[in-house]
Amino acid sequence: MANTLNLGNGNWATKEDSLLAYNSENGNFKPLPFDFTRDTVATVVNKAGLIETVGSGEPRIDFSNDAKGALLLEPERSNYSASSELPSTWTYTEFGSGSAGTITTGKTDMFGGTNAVQVYFPSDAENVGIRFGSSSSGLTSGDASVSVYIKLVESGSKDVQLRCNFTSIVNVNSTEFTRVDLSGTKTNSEAFNLKLRPSEGTSNGGFSIIICHPQEENGSYATSYIPTQGSAVTRVADICNNAGNEQVINSTEGVLYAEISALANDGTERYVYLGNGTTANRVVIRFSPTPNDLRMLVTSGGSTQVSSGTTNYNITNINKIALKYKQNDFALWVNGVEALTDTSGNAPIGMDELSLSYSGTEFKGNIKQIQYFDSVLTDAELQTLTTI
Repeated sequence: MANTLNLGNGNWATKEDSLLAYNSENGNFKPLPFDFTRDTVATVVNKAGLIETVGSGEPRIDFSNDAKGALLLEPERSNYSASSELPSTWTYTEFGSGSAGTITTGKTDMFGGTNAVQVYFPSDAENVGIRFGSSSSGLTSGDASVSVYIKLVESGSKDVQLRCNFTSIVNVNSTEFTRVDLSGTKTNSEAFNLKLRPSEGTSNGGFSIIICHPQEENGSYATSYIPTQGSAVTRVADICNNAGNEQVINSTEGVLYAEISALANDGTERYVYLGNGTTANRVVIRFSPTPNDLRMLVTSGGSTQVSSGTTNYNITNINKIALKYKQNDFALWVNGVEALTDTSGNAPIGMDELSLSYSGTEFKGNIKQIQYFDSVLTDAELQTLTTI
């Protein structure tokens, strides 16, 4: 048994158009690059907890939730909040009879720059709107998500309202920046704004917040921040594929391991794919369009050998998943438990690549670690490998 392909687990090497995996067989580390494409710049949260911009075609290692980082793979999105980096255009309006509050620009933002603003709500604030530069949006219908980084100036707990044609109350309870978001369906061109409305259950005034980096995007969940400077900006999708070769991948038997999470239960299909570049011969860890449906899929010679799933796991959480394959011996282990088995079927033929994006089933989520073993592991080894 050899651990012939490794990616992540805190060991990341990236450059334009490439993400480096490695073969650690016999202690000899041999590079195994993934191809990577994204034809625009993009942002990511770095080890210091700040947002940074990475270049076109450069893989993003995100440290939002883990000190070891995770490869972030996202779909194409646009930020329709057209002046997200122009806080001088943002306005404070008191629609009711309360006193007018203030916006103070030049506060430290999530890039470490000065594009955050401090908003003071007076004690008698009644119906306040914070508009992020425009009253209308180019996004007028369909799924939408809005988000903004926000913190209190003084400790406590306050409620504010996010509004974008649809509305919801969010709680702010930290003096450190937290990203809050809201998703819904748009039916008109109202732009994203923030409100303080005691009549709708939000906090009374007499406090200050600091906000930065508003985003309004066309999708059912929020994605990484896309800066704008007066017009909508689009970030295209991340595509990562084509690592490995026939020397490190054994078609007869092996184990594919992935420590992963999906971005959302959004009705899309996502693969971690081991195969020969076709659907005829493959071993797949699959998140299906059904909510929380985690599946193992094996085909050989164009015929499906194994296809079974479980909905016992939240796929938006990081799960440790191992798929064992060998003739008449298939199993899916998840978080230390043997979740699925199948004792009938043939192994694939001629597999020579590992991909996170295959034929329209691009994985969208977080990849903390990928491993491949060129022979099956024992149950005890699989339990240890997948134990959280």
